[in-house]
Amino acid sequence: METIDAVIAEHPFFKGLDPSVLRIVGGCGSNVRVNAGEYLFHEGDEAERFYAVRHGMVALEIYVPQRGQVTVQTVGAGEIIGWSWLFPPYVCQFSARAVEIVRATSFDGACLRKKCDEDTAMGYELMKRLAHVVSQRLEATRLQLLDIYGPAVDTK
Repeated sequence: METIDAVIAEHPFFKGLDPSVLRIVGGCGSNVRVNAGEYLFHEGDEAERFYAVRHGMVALEIYVPQRGQVTVQTVGAGEIIGWSWLFPPYVCQFSARAVEIVRATSFDGACLRKKCDEDTAMGYELMKRLAHVVSQRLEATRLQLLDIYGPAVDTK
């Protein structure tokens, strides 16, 4: 049976991390399966976990008044979902719904925060990787909003 650290070693988010770091991070993880249509988490929930997607597609959604749930991005294998576990007040900013069967490694946020506090070099490395993901997601959302609403009109 493959260990969590062996599984995550193959995931792009964790590629290149020292095996000792993978063991520490893996100690906070467990493998999960989510059926199509089920939610990994809901906007407004306490952010307790993050997920390294290994298989399947997940829709990231926000609630928009008069429109309901709106998909802002779809992510799949090789990506991670959820960074709110790292930033107080630890509240999910999006909902994450499985579009198809999803297999992922789920990580306990409190466990990882504790490990990052104990090993600041590891924490810094994970923070850099998460910041990169956040930056990519914000850029993708910006581009999607431009598609929906068009470019700004210069009124000068």
